[in-house]
Amino acid sequence: MQKAIIKTGGKQYTVGEGDELCVELLDAEVGGEVDLGEVLMLVGDTTKVGKPTVAGAKVLAKVLAEVKGPKTRCVFFRRRKDSRTCKGHRQKYLKVKITGIAA
Repeated sequence: MQKAIIKTGGKQYTVGEGDELCVELLDAEVGGEVDLGEVLMLVGDTTKVGKPTVAGAKVLAKVLAEVKGPKTRCVFFRRRKDSRTCKGHRQKYLKVKITGIAA
């Protein structure tokens, strides 16, 4: 089974064909195909290490859904000042399924 190390959204992921993962939001429609182009390393019968990327290699993925991550909360509190601020945020992710790794 062939595996690859890809870089998308400033993060690196180890993926294989059939894997599902959540990546940073990309400009793609649900049900469409997306090309995760920056392949840093391919592992199969032989190992190819990129400098910085492997030339001609690409990872294809099908977009399954647009999901939200866990809620993060930031509370800012000043003692003895009767001042409190609470902010929340939920990051959007793209859930993808790896359909193919081409070298």
